[in-house]
This record gives sequence, structure tokens and C-alpha cells, in this order.
Amino acid sequence: MTDAQKTAADTTDTTLRAAGDPPPPDTRPAPVPLLEPGEGIPPVTATEEALAEVVAAFAAGTGPVAVDAERASGYRYGQRAYLVQLRREGAGSALIDPVGCPDLSALGEAIGDAEWVLHAATQDLPCLRDIGMTPSRLFDTELAGRLAGFARVGLGAMVENVLGFALEKGHSAVDWSTRPLPEPWLRYATLDVELLVDLRDALEEELTRQGKLEWARQEFAAIAAAPPPPPRKDPWRRTSGMHKVRRRRQMAVVRELWTARDQVAQRRDISPGKVLGDTAIVEAALHLPQSSHALAALPGFGHRMGRRQLEQWQAAIDRARALPESELPQPGQPLNGPPPPRAWADKDPAAAARLSAARAAVTALAEQLNLPQENLITPDTVRRLCWNPPAVPTPESVTAVLAEHGARPWQIEQVTPILTEALLAAPDAG
Repeated sequence: MTDAQKTAADTTDTTLRAAGDPPPPDTRPAPVPLLEPGEGIPPVTATEEALAEVVAAFAAGTGPVAVDAERASGYRYGQRAYLVQLRREGAGSALIDPVGCPDLSALGEAIGDAEWVLHAATQDLPCLRDIGMTPSRLFDTELAGRLAGFARVGLGAMVENVLGFALEKGHSAVDWSTRPLPEPWLRYATLDVELLVDLRDALEEELTRQGKLEWARQEFAAIAAAPPPPPRKDPWRRTSGMHKVRRRRQMAVVRELWTARDQVAQRRDISPGKVLGDTAIVEAALHLPQSSHALAALPGFGHRMGRRQLEQWQAAIDRARALPESELPQPGQPLNGPPPPRAWADKDPAAAARLSAARAAVTALAEQLNLPQENLITPDTVRRLCWNPPAVPTPESVTAVLAEHGARPWQIEQVTPILTEALLAAPDAG
């Protein structure tokens, strides 16, 4: 046990503050800055020979495995991992470079049966899966914090509130594709897993105290079992500022520019936003410039953009202008579920009344249980239930609908009574 871990163990009982009001600031112990990993910064593993040693060490270790990954969001195309950090009792900490070691399946198999401890697991699991690492079971310290009622669930806030340590915050958004990685960044990365297992243990105790540990286990199991999400349909529709684009021809310009930008970004391995901003795409769609000279006058296509670049974007705009009406995108995606709630009052007043009653009931119960409403039951599930309720709302029929939409058993147990009552109590607005 490192000095930091010992201090964490000694202070957990007095600093854990999940439920109720926090103590006044003058009674709260000042967090202890965590400046150096207890065993120093491990060397970066970037060769197959070094990786084999790490695999052997972690296979021989015991207990949960702290896992973290660093991406280069905002700098590179996609969400691949550029550094993987691990820590396990008996193995210490390890830093692995997935550029030099792109296949970590042997490591994934070596620790696959252990519980993986991650913070905000759904953010890291896709990039870990891409390099051969998939947990069979996990503990998500961010989600555990939400279920336990913490107001701030970032890793730094959780380590400070639960364990009494202050983590450095300065390198979370840097370009992790940089090589070689600077020592301060490696120190930061090592510290991110230094106390992750200690945080897990303290949160498990708090969830047990609140009677929520089984809820957390069901949530963790659902994350571990979830398949990769399918590719997003028409991702160009998520362009920031898209709500300003009303006409189909303008939407076609957004689609063509978005697609051209994505191809350039992928070829250059650079974040799409660094190739061409969303604001520029929307401006071009709204103004439909007929020449690269006119395009250059729009925001986002300024004087620093070369003629060749302007011509490539103008070519995309021209392709959209030349499309026949039959090939223009439709204004809006096909709905897979209920319409937006703001339209319910006009489309189905009775459904609007049911939704209002259900939302109020969920809000009240979430406050009583001291957890976020969206963790108690997803808003989408509530909307689907209220838009298309069982013909006769009973606990059994409501349970069936909730289960169909992926609600976990603990969620069904908590919300079925209040949602059944809300469906029955809502006035017939028809």
C-alpha cells in the first residue's frame, strides 16, 4: 500500500459525503495534493517484448484492475486510444502506447476475468475494444457516484470528496497523439489510476450503506454486456447550427460539405473541426455561394484559406446545387418513437397529460432516492410509455413495457408503482 493509499483508507470514513448537505467549508479537511505516483512514473510500454512483461505481471496480480485510456479528441480523426493506463495489486502501474502496441488482446485476456475499474466507462470502452480489450465485468466509479447522489462526479471531484486528495487537472484535453509524450503528461496519466481501486472500494461501501449496491451491479453488468452502438444514421444532421437550415437544397449543401470534410479529415487523420468548422458549413448552406470568390467572403472561409481549399468546398456546394429534387434530403429524420414532447399537446393531449404526470412522479422519486432522474429511468423510456401506454395500465403491463425498452430490474421495481399511478391518474384530455 502506497502512502497515498494509506491516507485514503484513513480518511475515507470522514470525507465521504454522498448524501445530504456537505459540511461547512471550514470543517472540511483541505485536500492533499497528489503530485507524484507512489512508485514513480513507469516506463511507456511500446514494444512487443515489453508488452509481454506487462501481460505476465498483470496476469499474476490480484484483485480489480484500474483501467484508463487517453484519446486525442479535437486533434485527431476518430476516437482511438493513444495511451492506456492500468494498475493492479501485485503488478503496480503500467503505461502502454497503443501506437507501438496496437493489439492488446493478450493483455485483455490476461485480466479479462478480473473486475475492471473505470471512470465513465462508456467513454473508454469503444477505444479499448478496438485494441482488443473488453471486460467481462466492471465497476464504473462515475456511475457509482451518480447513484450514490454525488453532485460532482468527475474523477478529480470524486477523488477529492471521497478520498481527500487533489489530482492535477491540467492535461486532460492535450493532444495525446504527441510523441514522445512529455513527462508531466505521463505523471498525470499514472495518477489517474493510482487511487481508482481505492475510490471503487469506498464507493462500494457507500452504495451498500444506501442500499444501492445491487442497483449499481445491474447497471455495470448492462454496460459490460452492451454491444457496440450501430453507426449513426445521417451524422451530418448533427452539424452544430443545423436548426437554422430549413430548405432541402440547403440541407443538401450541409450534407455535401460535411461528407467532403469528413473524407479530408480521415485522410489527414485530423479532427474534422480543424478542417472546416460547423459554423462555416451552415453559413455556406444558408448563402449558397455561386463561386469560390463569394464563398471566401463568408465566415469560416477567410483569407487564410487557400484557393485550392476554397475550390474543393465550392465543388461540394456545386454538387448539392446540381442535385435533382428527388435526391434532396428530407427535412427531418424518420421518427423511431414518439414525436418531440413539445408537439404532444396538439397531437395527443391525453398523452401530454400522461407525460406531465409521469415526469412529476419520476422527479419526486429521484429526489427522494437522491439520484439523477435519468439514472432512475431514462426520459426516452418514460416518453415511449406515455405515448403508447398499455390498454389497461397495471403493474404487470407497465413492467412489461419498461422491460421491453431495456429498463433494469431495479429501475422497474422502483418506478412501476409511480408510473402506473400516473397513467391512471392523468386526466383524459381527449
